[in-house]
Amino acid sequence: MVKKTLVLGASLNPDRYSNMAVKKLLLNNIDVRAVGLKIGSIDKVLIEKDSVNFNNIHTVTLYLNSVRQRDYYDYIISLKPQRVIFNPGTENNEFYNLLKNKSIKYLEACTLVLLSTNQY
Repeated sequence: MVKKTLVLGASLNPDRYSNMAVKKLLLNNIDVRAVGLKIGSIDKVLIEKDSVNFNNIHTVTLYLNSVRQRDYYDYIISLKPQRVIFNPGTENNEFYNLLKNKSIKYLEACTLVLLSTNQY
């Protein structure tokens, strides 16, 4: 099954985990979309600055702290992902409850570790 993934909080900086995640997702043949603060690209993935209504997103992986996530609650829920991954530093009980009410699965995990251990 293809797990089309949105990296939210994507960065052009190659030292950032969100950038590394985009590259690792691509290496694992996962269809990737990205939204960040600056328009640009990571390998072949265009980073959008606006909340684009992507189709068939399976997973949203977050690289935004809990305060910055608030602006994206409705957007993420509107994508109807099957799951949301809260990477280290993005934990958010308030958002967990909203996702639970919409029957969207969530987990606290590191996307890079999940990919490295074939658990993605």
